[in-house]
Amino acid sequence: MKSRAMVLEAPRKMSLRTFEIPDIGPEDALLKVKMVGVCGSDPGIYQGKKSRQPRPYPIIMGHEMVGEIAEIGAQAARNHRVQKGDRVIVEYAFPCGHCRDCLEGNYTRCESALCYGSMISCRETPYLWGAYSEYMYIAPNAVVHKISRTLPDEAAVLVSAVLGNAIRWLRIKGNVSIGDTVVIQGPGQQGLAGVIVARESGASNIIVTGMSRDEHRMALAREFGATYCCDIEKEDAVKVVSDITDGKMADVVLEVTGNPASLSKSVDLVGGGGRIIMPGLYGLDKEIPIAMDRVIYKEASLLGVFSHNITSVLPAIKLAESRKYPLERMVTQRFPLAEAEKAVQLAGGEILNQYPIKVVIEPWA
Repeated sequence: MKSRAMVLEAPRKMSLRTFEIPDIGPEDALLKVKMVGVCGSDPGIYQGKKSRQPRPYPIIMGHEMVGEIAEIGAQAARNHRVQKGDRVIVEYAFPCGHCRDCLEGNYTRCESALCYGSMISCRETPYLWGAYSEYMYIAPNAVVHKISRTLPDEAAVLVSAVLGNAIRWLRIKGNVSIGDTVVIQGPGQQGLAGVIVARESGASNIIVTGMSRDEHRMALAREFGATYCCDIEKEDAVKVVSDITDGKMADVVLEVTGNPASLSKSVDLVGGGGRIIMPGLYGLDKEIPIAMDRVIYKEASLLGVFSHNITSVLPAIKLAESRKYPLERMVTQRFPLAEAEKAVQLAGGEILNQYPIKVVIEPWA
């Protein structure tokens, strides 16, 4: 039995390869991938952007997946509480179980950086460490969640690493609460998920900033609960937020554009005692000027956040399965496995005049 997978051999070099399906032991499992999302971080991996550790090329990308358990060992079935045929999602990171961060429950900061689709090579068995593939290997320590069969693939693929991210960043880390003003810079997939989480957390004002070309994204932001959408090419975002809040500015600013200028602007948008949430990856060698005196005088907090974990994925599953929000509306383009490189380029803004919200790959299409 074999599996086709799209392999990143080196920066900007992808090839379609075939791998032997690994033997599945008592603690292992195998996922048949139904759909995989192109994460906002995937173009950076493809382009060779520096990461916390060197990329162990060759790698199979893809860490936002939904699929079906194709094979599972007896111990794995007990550990993950799933059976062959169950529909599941798998978290991006999983613990080594030995380093201090893992022992404290902070497995997204694991010293070994055990992450699907980015930090484990496909050079050696069990090979299938990413979801740009027909099948993906599920390790004994992987964090697996069963998910409803009635949830569309296009919604299920967004649960873990999009909605789960937003819940952790805004609700758990950012402590968004009833009556807050939340400014979200960037109406992409993470910004839209942020709108949902801000609304569910009780925010009174949810202000989304974007550009004129983002009108289709802004329309969805309004549907999800944004109270104001600001076109920064036509309006001054600082003035808009000041007018809406009577000069108090935002309690929380979420910067998800990945643009250094937007991060600097966050200092002007946040109010006294507010929080600036920073999940964007700007490049390890990138220095961004920030007016720190204004941060100090405002007693604002700068919160670096990275990925999701079980504390945010579990509520994300419940929220998605409630069908309160049409998450699937975020999926705007889909590609077969053989065109995964084009999918990544599109998500990374490398194809002119196309502005997708969410790009997905269907390995069996």
